[in-house]
Amino acid sequence: MIAKSLFKSDVTFFTLLNNVQTSLDEINYDLRNVEERREKLIKGTRDVVALCSKSIVALHRNEMEQAQINMHQAKSMLEEFKQYSKTDLYKYIATAEQEIVEAYGLRCVLLGSSIPGMKELNVSGPSYITGLLDCIGEIKRMVYDKMRLGRAEDAAKLFSLMQDIYGAVYPFAVYDHLVSGMRRKLDVAKMLIEDVRAVVTEESRRQVIIQAIDSLEKKIQNDTN
Repeated sequence: MIAKSLFKSDVTFFTLLNNVQTSLDEINYDLRNVEERREKLIKGTRDVVALCSKSIVALHRNEMEQAQINMHQAKSMLEEFKQYSKTDLYKYIATAEQEIVEAYGLRCVLLGSSIPGMKELNVSGPSYITGLLDCIGEIKRMVYDKMRLGRAEDAAKLFSLMQDIYGAVYPFAVYDHLVSGMRRKLDVAKMLIEDVRAVVTEESRRQVIIQAIDSLEKKIQNDTN
């Protein structure tokens, strides 16, 4: 009966698909919009990451002005690209946000100033956490640089900072299922800290031995005189 009444009516099969086609057109428009935004984000955030990397290299070379220029440009570009990410494409700006946190964090460590907060940098919570963990690796380089210059005390302070950052972030390990890549970054940071601990400890022992030898030499000289 249903089939008979259908064929007797003026309704065609094409008419029956009107709503379907309208929906498909809307879906096509939405997906094209997503694809266009995605392409812009991939290209744009790649440039942001490159600028952050250049700024980090400049910071290690003590080229503070050039680093600041690169960081400011990267942050401005990221703010522009965020309008394309919305909520559905956030994953495409996460890495760029992490790099921003890492670069600004390292700059503040070099200047001896407070590391900026999440709101100041205008990044998401997950990006802030993972960016801080990335910063530990850059501080490790600073530790080794200080030790090569014979500035053991500065190296020890930086090592302490590495531990403090790790200790502050570690409680968030319980959210590793929510923050992509956090567990891996925590593991890497822990290994870096243990590597530096071994080097700093060895250097401290060496300094103790040197001081003991110097004291002994002075004592011998005094006894001889």
